[in-house]
Amino acid sequence: MTDHSTPPHGVHDLVGVGIGPFNLSLAALCDGVPGLDTLFLDRRPAFSWHPGLLLEGTVLQVPFMADLVTMADPTSRWSYLNYLREHGRLFPFFFSERFHIPRREYDHYCRWVAERLPSCRFGAEVTAVEWDASAEAFAVTHRPSGAPSGGDRDGGREERVLARRVVLGVGTTPVVPEPLRPLLTPAHAGRVLHSADYRTHRAALAGRDDVTVVGAGQSGAEVVLDLLRHQDGEGRGGPYVRWLARTPAFAPMEYSKIGLEHFTPDYVRYFRALPESVRDRLVREQWQLYKGVSEQTLGEIHDELYERTIGGGRPRAGLHPGVEITAVRPVEDSGGRGYVLGCRHTGQGTEFEVRTSAVVAATGYAAVRPACLDPLDKLVDWDARGRYRVGGDYRVALDESVTGALYVQNAEMHTHGVGAPDLTLGAWRAAVILNSAAGRTVLPVPDRAAWTTFGAPGAGAPEAEGEPGTEAGAGARESGARESGARAGEAAR
Repeated sequence: MTDHSTPPHGVHDLVGVGIGPFNLSLAALCDGVPGLDTLFLDRRPAFSWHPGLLLEGTVLQVPFMADLVTMADPTSRWSYLNYLREHGRLFPFFFSERFHIPRREYDHYCRWVAERLPSCRFGAEVTAVEWDASAEAFAVTHRPSGAPSGGDRDGGREERVLARRVVLGVGTTPVVPEPLRPLLTPAHAGRVLHSADYRTHRAALAGRDDVTVVGAGQSGAEVVLDLLRHQDGEGRGGPYVRWLARTPAFAPMEYSKIGLEHFTPDYVRYFRALPESVRDRLVREQWQLYKGVSEQTLGEIHDELYERTIGGGRPRAGLHPGVEITAVRPVEDSGGRGYVLGCRHTGQGTEFEVRTSAVVAATGYAAVRPACLDPLDKLVDWDARGRYRVGGDYRVALDESVTGALYVQNAEMHTHGVGAPDLTLGAWRAAVILNSAAGRTVLPVPDRAAWTTFGAPGAGAPEAEGEPGTEAGAGARESGARESGARAGEAAR
């Protein structure tokens, strides 16, 4: 395997910090590009994608074509279909007629790619990214994960590499409601946790008397369904399952074909041109585009509850939307150790308490500003809320003295819209970054991908070019410069 730690010219063209699906997509698309030297670093020992939620029977919410490369380069050897071919599973996959693949298989596919890309190095923790003006490059310092700084190489000596461009793909961190945060300690381990750790404590939770799941998204629904399935056929065994959520309903994910066009480059361009206040409002309002539950999972929960009513039974479960947790206190009495949750119904304005044995916070994730970026803090043009200002090519706005480029992946929902964390746009975004970093079109990206015109039709609305009945449309028809939707296609999450 090629050693990418020291390029021949002494400076890498691109260094990626973090190897989740998005930076792995970029690494795969960069593989084999002539004249492009890349290195991707991750502190983990190997690729792992949400291991705490790799439950049997769970599937991706996006079709298999939203793999690491296909939506940008379907000819790549790193495609999911080639993964199947390499494992002798093309025919079984064909006969299964699957469009949405098992989550565990997606994780295995990504590991297959990561283990074979020579540019990916695991077990390397990046401790600092700083601008070296004399070298006109970023200095990326890393050391073996878990090792102290200093000492010899095997004992943890830090290594410094130079890069003209750096791509941050450090992922997101679990978000827990404020009342629960003081209980995220070893003393409450396995009884108060984020859903990211659910699989680790799954068996113990299934044996408790009462488990409360907080959060109305897909992760919350999957935890609820899994706990229900730990009850016996009549619902007597296993825990009582309580599902709380602030949202007014346990609502399905928006999955109509036209609705999914919010996950296209067209919508990204439209969203970026909006005022910041409008963008922030839209992200909040569009929660069903990225925080809803698949109809299949909601249906399976309903089926489990229905089964419990056979013969006059009653489900040992409670579903409570429109509820937020306001306080939590541990208790220990004749009923054992547990927690009392102070709750408020947001619609009625009423307050109440519930007693539970354990709490699973399926309350999502948020982008993080990694500590390794601290040396660049004063060189980054942060917005008023301390967020990156991100350009159309996913390049972060920096002080004009910095001649290198810093890019981000999945930290730009506030500038690029709800598609930022979605796998659908992953390969497309990686191709945009690749073209920007290379200074040329390595991979062509679609000019138009949606039927929807998100902005007002007419001049000044790029999405409306070629639309009948507008000046822009008339000009396009006369010149024949556009094929009036021939390149438009159906997007999928």
